[in-house]
Amino acid sequence: MTHRKQFWLVGIVTLLLTSLSSQSVAQEERSITLLPDSLSQWYKPENKRQVWLHTMFALRRELQATGEYAAEQDLVLTKKWSNKFVKRFRELPEMVPEWRDEVELDEATRLETAARSGDFKTVSSAVSRLQRNCRNCHREYRALAALRYRSPDFSHIEIADEQGVLKDYNTHMDALSQTVNRIKIASEDKHWARAAKASQKLRGQLYRLGESCQSCHQDELPRQRILGDASKRTLNELDEALTRQQPKAAGRKLGKAAVIICARCHGVHRTLGDTRSFLFD
Repeated sequence: MTHRKQFWLVGIVTLLLTSLSSQSVAQEERSITLLPDSLSQWYKPENKRQVWLHTMFALRRELQATGEYAAEQDLVLTKKWSNKFVKRFRELPEMVPEWRDEVELDEATRLETAARSGDFKTVSSAVSRLQRNCRNCHREYRALAALRYRSPDFSHIEIADEQGVLKDYNTHMDALSQTVNRIKIASEDKHWARAAKASQKLRGQLYRLGESCQSCHQDELPRQRILGDASKRTLNELDEALTRQQPKAAGRKLGKAAVIICARCHGVHRTLGDTRSFLFD
């Protein structure tokens, strides 16, 4: 009888542990809803402009104006902005048919009718419900759309090496990482000539990397923010520490360069680029 009770207890404990383990796995899993294929036609590169993005901006502005003027009971301007909103909102299912069920067209009609009759209370109610409709859709899709259509894609970028041979972006970044480590290793082991040579190589690699910025950015400001005067001063200070054969100072300056150049760039580009590649490539 005692043995049976022990086996029974072991069975219960095993069942509980299995259940908890399954719950833990389930809690760690997340599912995402894929973006509809038709959405891509409203973003670059299929479109010359980020049409969907600017449509969202316009809808938010028009709905805000409608709500504000309804609160002031300004009939003329409430009609003006609600008409703008309703017209654009009704275009959404035509732009992305897969999202037809996501768009609360009945609520837009309710807003339109209330605005025409000067029923400001109903206008305010409809605005609130439409804002909730927007939030629900954004919660499901906005982050994915931003990653898919507005985050960096480095797969098509090529950068020349020291001999002028074009290499893919990842190969260039791997070479950059090796050069930074070579400076650190050589300075720590007091191989100063080797460290100085690697530092000069690093400058060339960063310069050629900077030339690739124009593939996305149309002005110099983004490049200057990461590879501008502050970065040049830090690299000059690194060279000075290497010339004076000061390993601790060289380590500090190399670390500073890693923060203001590498980490700053990675914080903006690599996290988004890697996530985009993981989800969509």
